[in-house]
Amino acid sequence: MRESTSNWGRNRNTIRHTPKSLGSVSQTVILGVLVLIVGMIYVAQGTKATNYDYELSSLEGEISELEMKKEDLAVERARLTSVAVAQDSEVAVAMEDAQVSGYAD
Repeated sequence: MRESTSNWGRNRNTIRHTPKSLGSVSQTVILGVLVLIVGMIYVAQGTKATNYDYELSSLEGEISELEMKKEDLAVERARLTSVAVAQDSEVAVAMEDAQVSGYAD
């Protein structure tokens, strides 16, 4: 005779499965991994900024070196211009060539 009050048939599990949640260790591990990922992103962004600083410093050094060369070339140009102007001036044309007049004994 079969019981009519039971809804369970033959060879059926009578255990009710409930959804499982994560344990405290799993939650801690997941939180640690998330913190590690955010930290890696932060370090990567900081490294980018440092690389930009190095590039900027290099460019500034190159700019200052080129400015120094420009100043040197301006001085050289002024010297050469003054020599050319002096050779063409009336005073320079009227001057006599220098000669050694003798040596002191």
